[in-house]
Order: sequence, then C-alpha cells, then structure tokens
Amino acid sequence: MEAHKYLRRLVLAAPLAFTVPGSALAQQEPCIGNSAAITGPAAFGGQAIKMGAEIAIQEINAKGGVLGKPLRFVQYDDAGAPPRGVDNTRRIALADKCVVILGGYHSTVSVAQVEPVHAIGIPFVGVLAANTQAIENGRSPNYMFRVSAKDKWVARFLVEQAAKVSKTGKIAFFYENTGWGNGAVPDVKAAIAKAGKELVAAETFNWNDQDMTAQAIRARDAGADVALFWALDREGNQLVRSMDKVGYKPTIIGAWGIAGNLGELAGPLANGVEVVQTYSFMGDLDPKGQALWQKIQAKYGLKDPSQIKMGSGIANAYDAVHIVAQAIEKAGAYDWKKVREALYQVRYDGLVAKYDPAFDAADPERQDAILPRDYKLTVWSDGKLLPIAQTPYGKSN
Repeated sequence: MEAHKYLRRLVLAAPLAFTVPGSALAQQEPCIGNSAAITGPAAFGGQAIKMGAEIAIQEINAKGGVLGKPLRFVQYDDAGAPPRGVDNTRRIALADKCVVILGGYHSTVSVAQVEPVHAIGIPFVGVLAANTQAIENGRSPNYMFRVSAKDKWVARFLVEQAAKVSKTGKIAFFYENTGWGNGAVPDVKAAIAKAGKELVAAETFNWNDQDMTAQAIRARDAGADVALFWALDREGNQLVRSMDKVGYKPTIIGAWGIAGNLGELAGPLANGVEVVQTYSFMGDLDPKGQALWQKIQAKYGLKDPSQIKMGSGIANAYDAVHIVAQAIEKAGAYDWKKVREALYQVRYDGLVAKYDPAFDAADPERQDAILPRDYKLTVWSDGKLLPIAQTPYGKSN
C-alpha cells in the first residue's frame, strides 16, 4: 500500500516523461472523465460534451451498465488553459481512477495532454479538438484516440469546397495564433497545393483581438474570393465585422470553431458563412437523431434544436462513450492497457457514423474514428446553423 501511494505521488509531481504502467496502480473505476472549458467564451463546448456523455451513460446504465457496474461521468473545468488540462488529466486518472478520459474543446489543451496521458497510461478519446498532431503524435503505443474531426482532413474538405465556389482560384486563410491555428497551417497549405489553387494571403490574429482590418485589406487586395477561417466565434465575429468595414465580401468557409454562437455575435453578417460539422440537430433528423434530441429535451429542458450550441460535440461525445463502453466489455476489465487494446476491436453503428472498426491499429491515421466521408457542411442563416443542402445557400453552390 505504501509503495502504491509513493507511485501516485511520483506521477503527480515528477517529470512527465516518467511512465507508470496501468498495472502498477490500483484497479481503475467505472468512470469516464473529461477536462473541458466549462467557463469562458467556449463554455458551450464543455456543456455539449457533458450532454452527449451523460445521455449515453444513462442509456448504458439503463441496460445494466458495463461489466455489471454503472458508469459515471466526471468533468473538470480547464477554461481552455493547457496547464489546467494537464492537472485535470492527472486528477481524473489518479484521484478519480477513471478508465478513460475524453478530450475537450481546445486543441492547445489536447496537445498538452499528450505527455501526461502517456506518462500515466490512460486512454484518451478526443471528442472536439481537431489538431492533427494531438493524435498523430509519434507515440508507440499511442494512447490518444479521437471521435471527432481531424484538421488534416478538415483542411482537405474545406479546400475542396473552396475550389468549387472560387471563381479566381485565389484563397485567403485566416487563423488564430494558437496551437490549433498554427497547427492547421501545414494542413491547409498542403490541401491547397493538392487542389492546384493559390493561397494569396495567410493572416493570423490573437485571441481577443478587436480589429482585423489590416488582415482583411491584405486579403481583399490580393484578390481572394474565398476565405478559410480557423477561428473561434469571438474572433470570427471580429473578422466578419472588419471585412464588412472595408467592403470585402468573400465566401467564408470555416472549421467548426465558428459553430457555436457566431450567428448571435455577428448577426446578419454571419449569414452565408459555411462551417464544417460532424453532426447537426437542425433540419431533418433520422430516427437515431430524433430519439437523442427527445432525450436532450427531457433531460436539459431545451425546446428547439436551435438552442443547441456545438451539436457536433454532443453527437461525438455520445458515440465516444458508447465506443468506450464496448471496449470495456471486450477488455473484460476496467484496465487502462486492456481497454486501449480493445478500442481497436470495436464496431459500432453510431449517430455520426458507422464505425467499422472504430480504430485501426495498422494505420497511424486511424486513431481517428470519424472519416472525411462523414463530415457535413452547414451554414449560418438568420442566427441558425443549418445543413447547407436545406438552405438557399446550398442551391447556389
């Protein structure tokens, strides 16, 4: 017992390179943890993850739980700050003894979690943050998995859409000066080169910047008629306002950082802004989506799907928890190493996709479960983020 306590203190305080096998610690518990932004401008991301995870766990427990035990969910606030995400990872693994940790909204946090996840040996399943390197991190064995979009694939998806609508072949790229934004630069450049288009402006900005007029002018004067956004809603709002100020009206296509409340912040200026998603509760729903929406209504008191912010986060977390539950059953134990290995064996017909299998140990790119074929394009229209095919904007593409 004293040796076990010493190991725990060592992992909490020692350099992150120190590795503790799961077998060296006490048996893990039927607990799924999450570090996410619960406070701050992206708090809707943490709320989305909580909704999806809680409803999935509710369904699983109603059928007897996993290995005869009910699952539980614990979530801690990181406010988008990497150091807090690292601390939360250790807390979830070593204090709560959860069997898996779900990743949150911010890529900067997910990238920082790579070290403690591997130092401890707890499986990580991202459900929102899309940074490529967070999952394709060169570790072997790799404990980082994802049921979400991946920036490498998102870049290709968005550039393909840009190529369809651009009349000049000239594209501008606006990205935040963070691990997420900077990490997307090589992905976007590679996708544009492959598409045979020209990146005529690559403009960056910081969180909380209030004026992007200079960046907008440079892209406008370079002749870009399509602008790709790697921004959160707050800065996306400032971008569209700056573009409007200088009379710059490109087609805007963004990663899902602008999928939360851009319509609310920017008002009519958000109309026509296209955003990639993995799922949308807006518009026509299939039976699985309708059933989940009814449970969301009952549990959280929502009256209309338009009240959901970051629907992809709900759907991704929902599918991820069901995948994790199957992995635990296949592993036959609440054990980090065994559950990690079992994740490669899961096949699940989910809400977002048919995971067949969810992950593939033979393919480094397939630590990601949701493939580009499952991505969807949505568009802001009068404050609502709708499937583009169900709007006039889709008909004009």
